[in-house]
Amino acid sequence: MNIHRLDQDSRRDVYRFIAFPFHLYRESDLWVPPFISEVHDQLSPQRHPFYEHSAAAFFLALAGKEVVGRIAVLDNRRHNDYHKTRTAFFYHFDAVNDRAVSRALFDAAFDWARHRGLELMWGPKGFLAIDGQGILVEGYEHRPALGIPYNYPYYDELLQDAGFERQLDFISCYMDRQMTLLPERFLAVAQKVERRRGFRAVRFRTKAELQAMIPRVTATYNNAFVQVQGYTPISEAEAEAIGKRILSIADPTMITLLIKGDEVVGFVLAYPDISAALQRCRGRLWPTGWIHLAREFKRTPWLNFNGIAILDSYRGLGGNAVLYAQLYHTLAGRTQFQYAELVQVQETNSRMIRELEAMQVRPYKKHRVYRRTL
Repeated sequence: MNIHRLDQDSRRDVYRFIAFPFHLYRESDLWVPPFISEVHDQLSPQRHPFYEHSAAAFFLALAGKEVVGRIAVLDNRRHNDYHKTRTAFFYHFDAVNDRAVSRALFDAAFDWARHRGLELMWGPKGFLAIDGQGILVEGYEHRPALGIPYNYPYYDELLQDAGFERQLDFISCYMDRQMTLLPERFLAVAQKVERRRGFRAVRFRTKAELQAMIPRVTATYNNAFVQVQGYTPISEAEAEAIGKRILSIADPTMITLLIKGDEVVGFVLAYPDISAALQRCRGRLWPTGWIHLAREFKRTPWLNFNGIAILDSYRGLGGNAVLYAQLYHTLAGRTQFQYAELVQVQETNSRMIRELEAMQVRPYKKHRVYRRTL
């Protein structure tokens, strides 16, 4: 077996890196491919904003000419400068069920990180804040939400064998419009808070309106998610990339901002889950993939909530009640959607998890982020 460092200017290397999970999961009915164009951007220093401040390397494990594993390792200098740490991240880890393969891949990642003076590695964690985190450790029987990782059960064993231990879990929750309940008294409280505290729940009519608000939403994110594991302030270029991704899949009428005065103090990000269409078009928009996506957008019974937040200073003023009411109305108010997934709530957010369970929102998937000293 040979470990090959990817030449990011080589079309053949890039193709092999992107193609490997399609081969690995060819027998799986649940794995959802990424948008191929997004992975191409992640591999291109000329196209991705991550490389304006940081660096990454990519490795393939080869058995003869056959790819049997891959990994990306990231030196996110914005993260390390902000937290005063020397942490590397790994991402895009995929491998056959062979400990020799995973050990060799991680050894290559460890060596690259050590040569850059890094002392700790954790992951999986990607290039942008919107990238899904972790290794799936519970909920293998369910198709993943759009952009959220799926993997075989043996991945946890490979990580432990490579010396990693659990850092933190993220919980994803299942919602059914027939079962999810928000008591009338709770809705009444939310309405009272809106009137008395001056909160306004604002939705959009067009993508142009939503795009104009992205800088203000970014500012709210940079203040609301400070306690989230791995938090790094989003740069202006990264905000533009995240906004572009959201706009490509969003129905602006399902995205809610919570505003007090002229300040955006919270948001609920929701969009139709088009993961089934991504399976059919194998992650490619052209030449016909966009047709599958457009059809799925109109007929999918699944909704994804991929961001719900409020500034800490407004939680005690009842703003969280307004946010939950908006989440509930987004699902209950659209006859197209029967189910929803609230993705990747940090396990340390116990208050939010308790409040969701009171609404009959059921935890049903768990993704784990791992750590290892180098």
